[in-house]
Amino acid sequence: QVQLVESGGGLVQAGDSLSLSCAASGRTFSTYGMGWFRQVPGKEREFVAAIRWTTGSTYYADSVKGRFAISRDNAKNTVTLQMNSLKLGDTAVYYCAADRRDRGGRDPTTYNYWGQGTQVTVSS
Repeated sequence: QVQLVESGGGLVQAGDSLSLSCAASGRTFSTYGMGWFRQVPGKEREFVAAIRWTTGSTYYADSVKGRFAISRDNAKNTVTLQMNSLKLGDTAVYYCAADRRDRGGRDPTTYNYWGQGTQVTVSS
């Protein structure tokens, strides 16, 4: 069992940077693939980024590639999403997720555990 808690959300201006953190509990966290998703009201949950444990490979949605970076620290049981050059369209609730099978997938249904989400609001 893995519990995930996101933090770091807030209100920023367009062009600013923000770092989201996901703290995980559970002794098997280090073997899980991790992902970040986001969701706005009335829309489906959208893939943002993922990182695999086995290879360290990272994956990004086209909309954030070059602006966002996902990383993990297994010793601290944390996953970080560094978000730079934020745009109005990045406004959403951001969720951290864990995949027991370490697939680095873009489909939210492949993830087994989810955090409660943290709000990111980008203003002009």
